[in-house]
Amino acid sequence: MTGLDPAPVQIDTSKPHPARMYDWFLGGKDNYPVDQEMAEQLLALDSRGKEMARVNRAFMHRATRCLAEHGVRQFLDVGTGIPTEPNLHQIAQQSAPDSRVVYCDNDPIVLAHAAALLRSTPEGATDYIQADAREPATILEAAGKLLDFGRPVALSLVALLHFVADEDAYELVNRLMEPLAPGSCLVLSHVTGDFDPEGSAKAVEMYRARGLTLRPRSRTETARFFDGFEFFDPGVSLAAEWHPELGERVPVAGDEPIPGWVGVARKS
Repeated sequence: MTGLDPAPVQIDTSKPHPARMYDWFLGGKDNYPVDQEMAEQLLALDSRGKEMARVNRAFMHRATRCLAEHGVRQFLDVGTGIPTEPNLHQIAQQSAPDSRVVYCDNDPIVLAHAAALLRSTPEGATDYIQADAREPATILEAAGKLLDFGRPVALSLVALLHFVADEDAYELVNRLMEPLAPGSCLVLSHVTGDFDPEGSAKAVEMYRARGLTLRPRSRTETARFFDGFEFFDPGVSLAAEWHPELGERVPVAGDEPIPGWVGVARKS
């Protein structure tokens, strides 16, 4: 595994971590009281927080399946999060057993569970990089040991960029996509305040009070990440509405849409 440190894993439990809160929303057990406390406060703003996490995860499954069925055989997943089966490589290798997948995250808990991300098919391969998403040069250098950047790669940035501030987020996408071959794809999901600006502003303040960044983006701001790329239909859409025929549908309460924009696009 690339970049793994044999030293004992050091986990900061003094403040919540987005990956651990996401794990709690998905029903996982790799989280701490500080994560659960903030997650429950977020639920007080929107009681559908758990459904949001499941809808987002289901989109990742469908997008990965779609790209594997369209011939993509290499995947770079930045901001992996705590392993929750089925993981991206399992979805990809169900459709294409020879798929090669590189995961990247900087959360020590993800590192502690990285073995779950390395159970590849014999025909394919997986690797794990311990690196910060804001270090694209480090990520690309390490990922290039398994992936061939002369062939198409699917870059997966699922529920990541809303933790990156303003222009840094757009620069990050550009730097990660730039060396990838034509035919490479960008898979992205993003929190939005389009449907509840007041609640979104309260969530931003909640994160800021704990020293964390949260930057919800509008549909237009989310679409900007795909500038110059060719969208898969239907372009930027709500997560639940992106090709529901490709996989599981997550039941949600009420008629209001689950807020969050997603998209998949190809580099020409």
